[in-house]
Parts: sequence; structure tokens; C-alpha cells
Amino acid sequence: MEIKLPHSVRIGNVNDDFTGVTAIVFDDGAICGCDVRGGAPGTRETALLGSDKANEHVDAVMLCGGSAYGLAATCGAMEALLAAGKGVRVSDKIVPIVPAAVIYDLNDKEYHYPTAEMGREAVITAAQTGKGGKVGAGKGATVGKILGHANCSKSGLGVAEVSVDGARVVAVVVVNAFGDVRKDGKIIAGARMGDTFIDTNMAIAMAHLNAKNANTTIGCIITDARLTKVQANRLAAIAHNGLAKTIYPVHTEFDGDTLFCASVGDKEVMQIKLQVACVEAVERAVWDAVNV
Repeated sequence: MEIKLPHSVRIGNVNDDFTGVTAIVFDDGAICGCDVRGGAPGTRETALLGSDKANEHVDAVMLCGGSAYGLAATCGAMEALLAAGKGVRVSDKIVPIVPAAVIYDLNDKEYHYPTAEMGREAVITAAQTGKGGKVGAGKGATVGKILGHANCSKSGLGVAEVSVDGARVVAVVVVNAFGDVRKDGKIIAGARMGDTFIDTNMAIAMAHLNAKNANTTIGCIITDARLTKVQANRLAAIAHNGLAKTIYPVHTEFDGDTLFCASVGDKEVMQIKLQVACVEAVERAVWDAVNV
């Protein structure tokens, strides 16, 4: 399903046959928070999003494949934003603020990761509609790694929207989890033995471990509800419940799960209602990501 993004928000996906990058661009800037879980994150500028830090706005959020190598794509994104005059003015210079997170998808014998040019293209070609699939940062995503890459399930980029009191909550999530994805208690994507899903939780209990570190789920929640930076950070933290409701196990030492939350509007919505909507949007986006 294709989703029209809130006003002033655009999304761009660029990928090759192995990996890619997803740029979420805020043409008028956004209040942004972030919450990082798991033991193996790969991120950029997340400390700047802390509630105690001075910066209030970001210009884009980048979701990248390629593990830490993929952070190179943010440099190209910054250059594209600079050319458009977007960023924080420091003396006579402009510095675009572009937080980012990566997944590990170095699954080929050669190294493939998003380049600065791919990041630049993702920003320039970004449009106001978003659709899930094996695109952008979701190109090389898989789930269920406990039996190794040969026995996992394909995944990708997922998008979903929930409305609450006239405001919109859109989740954009790249699902590359160590664990399985479940819906209504049933495994719908994960580690396989032949045509049968195994239960990763059960396999861990039996001390059956193989692949460990090629994981991480990342995403961004976008809303046109008014948020302070403190509230954006709180929503990013609460939104992880959407991962916990769909991925088993989640936030492991082999994952670096990271969610951003960005506000681009002024609609007044009770915070607890937004929290519930964020969890539901993330939950639906995870399911959309494995429906590829």
C-alpha cells in the first residue's frame, strides 16, 4: 500500500542489487527524538537528539544498509541538503543535521554498501509518497538468523499509518531482525528448516546458536502532531513496544534496534493517544516489511 506522507515530508529510496538507503527528508525541518536498543547499534548524530542537547531540528533521517560503512550515505545527503540551503547556520556556513542508523546486510562475499552518491540521490529524488518492499535500506534485509543466512526469510522496508484525533502517525521501518516476526501468535517470517519455521526463542533455550551479528531493525515514526523534543524522545522509546509485539526475541545483544520520532505539525493530541498510535503503526509496518 502506498502512503502519502505528511506535508513537507518526502521519502527517497535508492538501492543496488544488494543494499540501499532510505532518506526521510523534512523540507521545513522536524523536531526529532531517538531511542536505541539492543547491544550492537550503528548510528550517527543520535546523541544530538538527546533531550538535554541544544539542537531542536533535523533536516533528514537516513536509514542505511551496509553496516557502519553505510553511514557514508549521510555525507551525500548532507551535500544535497546544503545545495538546497537546508541546515543549521553556523557563522557563514550551513550544516544540515542528518541523524542515521544502519542495518547489517553484508551478506555477499564482496562488500556492498550505500555510497555518498546514493545518499545524495535519495534526497534529490525523494517524493511525498512512500511504499514498502525490497527497496532502499530494506533491499538486503532478512529475518530469523539463528540458523544462518541460508535459512532466514526475506524482509524489507515496511510503511504503515494510524490516525488519531485528526493527526497522522506514519511508521517507516526496515526489519532485519535476529528473531522471528509473528502476527496473532503465529510466525510469519523467520528461521526455517526446509518449509517449516522453527521457533527462535525455543532454539535459544536449547542453546542452538549459529549466526549472531548480522541483524538490526531501524525506523522512523513521523507525525503531524505537535511535539516537544522531550515528547519526541518519549514516543521513540514507547514505539519500541511495536517491535516487542511483533519480533521474538527483540532488542538482543545481536541487534542494534533504533527508532527515530519526528514531528512536522502543530495538531494537538493527548500524548497517551499518540503513544498507542505509534506502537500500532510500528507493529503494522513490521508486518508490511515481511510481506515482500
